[in-house]
Amino acid sequence: MELAEGATRWRILAVLLGVIFMSLIGVSIVNVALPSIQIGLDADQSDLQWVLSGYALTFGIILVAAGRAGDIVGRGGIFLVGVGIFTLSSLAAGFASDAMWLNAARFVQGIGSGLISPQVIGMIQHYFRGDDRGKAFGYLGTAVGVSVAIGPVLGGFLIGVGGPELGWRLTFLVNVPIGIIAVILGMRWFPKPLFRRPPTAPASGTERPASWLWSLDPVGSVLLGLALLAILYPFMQSNASALWWGLLPVGAVLVWLWVRWEQRCPRLGHTPMVDLDIFRTSSFTNGTVIMTLYFTGMTSIWVLVALYVQDGQGKTAFESGLFGIPSALLSAYAAHWSGRRVNHYGRKIVIGGLFLALFGLAASIAVVFLHERFDVSVWWLMLSLAFIGVAQGAVISPNQTLTLAEVPLEYAGSSGAIMQTGQRVGTSVGIAVITAAVFASLARWSWSVAVVIGFTLISLVVLVALAMAFKDQRDRRKIVANEATSGAGEPRPVFVSDTHF
Repeated sequence: MELAEGATRWRILAVLLGVIFMSLIGVSIVNVALPSIQIGLDADQSDLQWVLSGYALTFGIILVAAGRAGDIVGRGGIFLVGVGIFTLSSLAAGFASDAMWLNAARFVQGIGSGLISPQVIGMIQHYFRGDDRGKAFGYLGTAVGVSVAIGPVLGGFLIGVGGPELGWRLTFLVNVPIGIIAVILGMRWFPKPLFRRPPTAPASGTERPASWLWSLDPVGSVLLGLALLAILYPFMQSNASALWWGLLPVGAVLVWLWVRWEQRCPRLGHTPMVDLDIFRTSSFTNGTVIMTLYFTGMTSIWVLVALYVQDGQGKTAFESGLFGIPSALLSAYAAHWSGRRVNHYGRKIVIGGLFLALFGLAASIAVVFLHERFDVSVWWLMLSLAFIGVAQGAVISPNQTLTLAEVPLEYAGSSGAIMQTGQRVGTSVGIAVITAAVFASLARWSWSVAVVIGFTLISLVVLVALAMAFKDQRDRRKIVANEATSGAGEPRPVFVSDTHF
């Protein structure tokens, strides 16, 4: 698949962003629709939990395998297959007759989204270079921010129009026309062929040619999928028993087995699922750790805000959604702004974003404290959370650009999926641990004290991410200095801030 030129690249990006916009609105709409689903399907709390967790679980498990499949057999084809699966499962969810049917559809929807997401990153890597790549990731961040802002509002509107029985169904069915249009435009605009034959595996002593099956590394896919299932499942159970927590060491063993298998694959003449040498690239490793830590902490903020303003302050679900709108819109703008400048400022933008996140957390703690002591309006949180929105736009999209800048194109999909898998694991672990600490605090103190404790824990995680960002900055300066001294080495992207901070 050759590099697309001119308007073709931007048409491809428009399809990618439209689908990402659809899938993310689908996630935020479901959060709003849960009470209506409970009424419409007579669902219990366990059913509602799996409406969210089932999607997240299959999405996280399939990411890396789907990314590698796109690298091998064609990202455009896998993307359109994912869109088709997501669209059909949205249709099935919209016509669900009971909670089991709905959750089965959500599991399949997670598979579709897992097929889509790594192809988006891989195709941006493939079709865009230099400043245009930063702009493309900036537009991706803008789509994320706008979808997060619009999702709850659109969900509330659809539920209001359709009522408790039809409204929640509309939140799934709204994906169907978007998905159909995306498939039609993708078939028309994506370069052909959409699928291609996998390459031959590296030569080995056995001289075994690669088959389609071995090119996709089924053993590695199964091992990593089982490892992620074992690691994520306990964190997705609201009241996980000691037996379920015992899956964590099992997951660690499976990760070790997966690493050993990936190391052995080339010696057997097979193509590995992930070229583990990619972790020797410090920018990729550092950026993946930064993103994992960021999601471990920051995604819990909105869970805590929703709990605090609804359960602690008696606000409605609609009022709770309003608290995040300025933050989401500013996140969209910041992602667009930073995407255009990341190739000039480099890691400086991410470091600045993390400082803004810490400031926003500190300001939010101050608002909660002042509300508790002096009855200052809790609506001031909209202002303090706005800084967190700017931070999100300045961290996520620029970090993707910087992390993947030196990744070989043949591993763009799987490498992007590794980074996204870190996000999923970080999100699940962070929400489980931080909310558990907040609920434990409620046994002794008020909602205000408990939320301050939660925000403080998030701040500590962000501080570690900030330390990693400074480490990456130092690593980049060392690489630039060594290359300048030796005059050797492969060409690499150079950012202005590689040489100074």
